[in-house]
Amino acid sequence: MKTKLLATLFISFLMTSCYTEVIVEDDYIEEPVHNTHEVLQSYDFWYVDINATKGSGEVPFLQRAFTLSFINGALYANNNMVGIGKTGNGVGVDVGYYDALRGAVEVDHDIDGRYILDLFVIDRNTIELYDSLSDTSYYLNGYQLNSFDFDYIFYDNINYFLQEYDAWEKVYTSETGALNDFDNENFLQFQSGYFRSSIDAPGTQVSRVRWDFEGDYQVYDITNDEMLKTLTLAYRSSSNDYFELYVINDSTIELYHPSSQTVYKFRGRGYRQYLKSGSGAIDKMREKTSNPTMKVERSRER
Repeated sequence: MKTKLLATLFISFLMTSCYTEVIVEDDYIEEPVHNTHEVLQSYDFWYVDINATKGSGEVPFLQRAFTLSFINGALYANNNMVGIGKTGNGVGVDVGYYDALRGAVEVDHDIDGRYILDLFVIDRNTIELYDSLSDTSYYLNGYQLNSFDFDYIFYDNINYFLQEYDAWEKVYTSETGALNDFDNENFLQFQSGYFRSSIDAPGTQVSRVRWDFEGDYQVYDITNDEMLKTLTLAYRSSSNDYFELYVINDSTIELYHPSSQTVYKFRGRGYRQYLKSGSGAIDKMREKTSNPTMKVERSRER
């Protein structure tokens, strides 16, 4: 009996030894961990293409971010259009930690908590992050900071950009151009689904601005021109005002009024910062958007 017991133990030991050796030394098993790290850090930042999202669920930190960066275990995000490309040397603010697993990434977000997301490589600069709990897939496109034109992100998310300031104050009106009613408008404010305008004097504190009119606005995409948007403001007393909308920088927009050939510049006042924490911050979640398309040629040469 003792001999049989020893033999059994010896065989068990050999089986355990062989099993352990395969786990430790098998390169195939270890390789996905290395590749996951490599994939996540192969680009300086990943742009979250919110319109490509599949599924009805939501991963809050992915829904909130415009870009994500995975740097040596730390997760960074740009949750605002304002400052994008500059905040945190371009990668945004530190929002948590991550750990690369075999074919997946574990994220410990400072506010939203822990998520394990399956990672799939779609092509050379596109990955899919899949949350099995909500059955939702997010698609991220990778870019390098030194070769990326951030104007693309501004125009692709122009509605969010317009809403990141409490108000837009007119700071310039061109000398050329016919007189029109919009010359009197000195403040604009864009909210989700409507706009407000005011003729209060330039320099008025935003908290003291009296909003004279509230109406509908619409941003349009332009066929074959990604760096141009058009904007209509629906006033009750007249036909819609129509503008070509240009982004000058992260605090200035330009409106060109084709019917009068007047150029206006507006500067953002009262920056609404979307932070990683709830202290003094405004929470927002991105949603799929689809601006209607307008087939026009730009009227103003830049």
